[in-house]
Amino acid sequence: MGSKQIAQETFDDAVQENITEFEMDPEEAVREAVQQFESQGVDLSNIVKAVRQPASENGQKQKHEILLTLDSLGRAVADSDLAEMAEQLVVFTDQCKEQLAFRYLAGQNGAYSVVFSACQLASGDRNLMLKAFYTLSAVLDGQPDLLDSAGQDLLLQTLKEYREDAEMTLAGIRCIRHACLKHEQNRQDFVKGGVLPLLTGAIVQHGDSADVVRMASSALRIMTFDDDIRVPFGHAHDHAKMIVLENDGLRVLIEAAKAFTDNSSVLSELCATLSRLSVRNEFCQEIVDLGGLNVMVALLADCIDHPDVVKQVLSAIRAVAGNDDVKDAIVNAGGTDLIVLAISHHLANPQICEQGCAALCVLALRKPENCNVIMEGGGALAALQAMKAHPREVAVQKQACMLIRNLVSRSRDFSQPILEMGAENLITEARATHKDCDDVAKAALRDLGCKVELRELWTGQKGSLAQ
Repeated sequence: MGSKQIAQETFDDAVQENITEFEMDPEEAVREAVQQFESQGVDLSNIVKAVRQPASENGQKQKHEILLTLDSLGRAVADSDLAEMAEQLVVFTDQCKEQLAFRYLAGQNGAYSVVFSACQLASGDRNLMLKAFYTLSAVLDGQPDLLDSAGQDLLLQTLKEYREDAEMTLAGIRCIRHACLKHEQNRQDFVKGGVLPLLTGAIVQHGDSADVVRMASSALRIMTFDDDIRVPFGHAHDHAKMIVLENDGLRVLIEAAKAFTDNSSVLSELCATLSRLSVRNEFCQEIVDLGGLNVMVALLADCIDHPDVVKQVLSAIRAVAGNDDVKDAIVNAGGTDLIVLAISHHLANPQICEQGCAALCVLALRKPENCNVIMEGGGALAALQAMKAHPREVAVQKQACMLIRNLVSRSRDFSQPILEMGAENLITEARATHKDCDDVAKAALRDLGCKVELRELWTGQKGSLAQ
């Protein structure tokens, strides 16, 4: 069951009651209201936890500060007062960026239509347009539902008209990125509207701008997400294919990476996007042929102390290793040793342990020669150490079990050395602790030569076993 929700008005009334009825000071009144609602299981993440500001001289009801600013912005837009509009856009943007609750309250009170009108009014004035687009981006952050078809058209048109302007391009792409995160319909509408060539074109056009390359790469990746829980089936796979086949996406991203060899944040972003595009065997091979694997291996070696970068690179290596020929290329490039090093170096980080074990697991699959390299490099020991370090992390336990199984399934000689490392107890414990680990743990124990108690029960359905 989800958390309970209340309206901003309900919270504000409770705060006001604390002030007037119980003579609390404003800060205490807010704290008391927060405690009261949270004790009842109410989700206050979208609630502005502050006292409303006094009304203006015309006697209007008290309002929160962000709504007073929105009123001022609305008046400036209505009066076509560009100087005042510019000033209010900056103030409103800063307030929106403070927290989601402010943006949400503003969004519920017509902020999108006011800001969209400001964007239209600013047309032709580059500096004013930049301010308006910064504000639009702030309003859409976490609220993609606010964007309408007119807003989509405005963003696409702006990217076309200002394609040579790095700052305007960045501002427009940032809006699109916020509008497409967790919103499948917006993604599909933007792709139909031609956003993909505009994004890849921005990376080529502004290949010397770290901010544009990073933001455009991130926007491309979001087009391949399947993160909108309201939609049962999205177009993530289709969008990934379009980026690669119709927009030369792999070449664009890898060429961009070669221009930023000293910028780990840009390279990490590009690797993350490449991993989302590795949806076909031939795409994985193309990444290698274009030099993408060399970029990943070098980045992993150079940034081994940066956990966020390491996690993204391991995920990318795991993705491209879906191709059997690419598996060999990764091993030949020294990738296995670097993956083992990453796990050992970041043993306290469950995400890196998971991604590292998963990458080694894929490299070992159907490849006895690779298993030899992984064993010699300490891969099995690193995986078991990860299991020991994170007994409650089901993803780590599962990937480590699958790796052990892949290492011994075609190379039985590895069973005894792995058992001597304490594998049986760790895998048995994983099986007992995590229901999701049962099948992979059982398979690992079986292939290690351990006695496995099978507890399946016949369900009455042909070919079906249940525990």
